Amino acid sequence: AGQGQYDAVIAAATFLPKDAVFGLGGVRIGAGTGNMGCATWGGGNGAGGEAALMNTPSFNSRATAQMAMKALLKVMPDLPVDKMHEMTAAGQFDTGRQLRQFPTEKLEGKTIAIFGYGNIGREVAKLAAAFGMKVRIYARPRHKDWIESEGFTHAATKEEAANGADVLSLHTGLGALNAETGTFANAGFVGDSVFAVVRPGAILLNYDRGEGVDAGALDRAMASGQIRYAAIDADLFTNAETGAVSGPMVPYLALAPKYPGRLELLPHAAADTEHNSRVEGAKQAVDQIYDLIQFKRVVNLKGDLPAGYSDGGATTVKGIGGATARDIAQLADSRDDLAAARQAAEDLAAILGALETSADPARRAALIARYGRDLLKASNSFGALMKRFGIEGPYSG
Repeated sequence: AGQGQYDAVIAAATFLPKDAVFGLGGVRIGAGTGNMGCATWGGGNGAGGEAALMNTPSFNSRATAQMAMKALLKVMPDLPVDKMHEMTAAGQFDTGRQLRQFPTEKLEGKTIAIFGYGNIGREVAKLAAAFGMKVRIYARPRHKDWIESEGFTHAATKEEAANGADVLSLHTGLGALNAETGTFANAGFVGDSVFAVVRPGAILLNYDRGEGVDAGALDRAMASGQIRYAAIDADLFTNAETGAVSGPMVPYLALAPKYPGRLELLPHAAADTEHNSRVEGAKQAVDQIYDLIQFKRVVNLKGDLPAGYSDGGATTVKGIGGATARDIAQLADSRDDLAAARQAAEDLAAILGALETSADPARRAALIARYGRDLLKASNSFGALMKRFGIEGPYSG
């Protein structure tokens, strides 16, 4: 593709080198664009160039978040399921006498520090909260109000988020590439300063990018016991001719024999989604290329907008990432659902208003006895409708 044989490209994991030429632009199926290295659009950051760089975020966000939670659930709750299964299957377990020998450390009440409030970070936060975990999120100050509106705690620094945490989960992405140093802004984001303040015996989940964790710092933290278990999901490439390995997974390979049973390594497989998600992501990519060619409109722009093109905004799977004006408009267009949402909101306002204006404890108790059931039903109905239309989380316009 170095001679400009193609106008545009849609790619998934394929690496597109700097000297490839795609005059109109390219779409990466997925969120990260680190493999989209063409100088035509300024490389993986989309910084400069005459073409547009786009992606299709959110199609694999839930898959990645679920895999991160699966890694956590292997070690917490810390019930030795395999051992107990063997004893039970052999008829060698007495529940009344032996079960007390296997106390379980549950997720409920534990603190998870999540770095990043993007699509995947937010999905992990929602899953963790569903398990009863306390969720702290390190993100830019502009996200603070939205994070707190969802019931999570905002942390101003990564160390503040990690302080006393039982679990760390990284979701910042690589950030911008420094052309001079060849390093990404978020390389080594989780390092000694973070590991030093966690609760001893914490768990690290890196289902983001391998470079985001300082492997040397992780080695030290695992040796000291600050980190008792780590799960890393990062690219690993093997030269077909020489067998030489490369990629961000390489620094972790030496740790596997040092910490048997305490380190899980995956070859960046967590975001690999089922067929339906792949098809939907591909359809969106085709739509974006069509908009680019036919209308000079760039949807899900990464980096700089080329001259002569308009920004078509961002689009994600409903319920993932920020809600949009389109989501609200869809509710407004569904007259029955809109009426139901309004009725639920009015019921909530009426009951809460009555409770607020009543200073007499006996009167409040009477109101709760009479309208408590209605309050919960209205709250549940309103929340379910907002969730169905994707009207939750931050507002992205």
